[in-house]
Amino acid sequence: MRVTIPVLAGVLAGTLLLGGCFTAVPDPKVSALDAKYMAMVPQAEIDPRFARYQIDDPTGEQPGTIVVETKQRQLYYVLPGKKAVRYGVSVGDEAFGWTGTAEVARKAEWPAWNPPAEMKARWPHVHAVEGGPNSPLGARALYLHQNGKDTLYRIHGTNEPEKIGQAVSSGCIRMRNMDVVELFNRVPVGAKVIVR
Repeated sequence: MRVTIPVLAGVLAGTLLLGGCFTAVPDPKVSALDAKYMAMVPQAEIDPRFARYQIDDPTGEQPGTIVVETKQRQLYYVLPGKKAVRYGVSVGDEAFGWTGTAEVARKAEWPAWNPPAEMKARWPHVHAVEGGPNSPLGARALYLHQNGKDTLYRIHGTNEPEKIGQAVSSGCIRMRNMDVVELFNRVPVGAKVIVR
């Protein structure tokens, strides 16, 4: 096998990032339907910078809070004992990014996707998609509300896992499907979400 300089640099950077205070978080158990649908979604190699780890909490927020650091392309779920689970995410590109504080108002498994009117106006080719492996929302979705109103932003899975770590969405926070299932299992409705 021939190793190129960029590949070697990536491996070395990943090794440095994983040193010391990172603990791998195992994949959650999934249902037969989850396993079937996930097998139908394209797979992508996981960049160690965006893999799921338990780390020392860098946010200072209360346990149970979700914090999305858009510039770093990381989502943190704060745990007791000054720990957090860190997940790599894709975020909104500059034109569509959203920041603020919200709460998880609803949770859904393999949700259908109905693009908002603004998105349909920008991209006439987009259309509603039933829930399942072809849905852009992936395996799970957390629906974010602010002051009792739907923000139209979601934390959700993806059928484009190769884009984790990029600013490519229309404002939503995308996660690998296994990561969003793991987060979904931890987060109750009403959880505080900070996107900055």
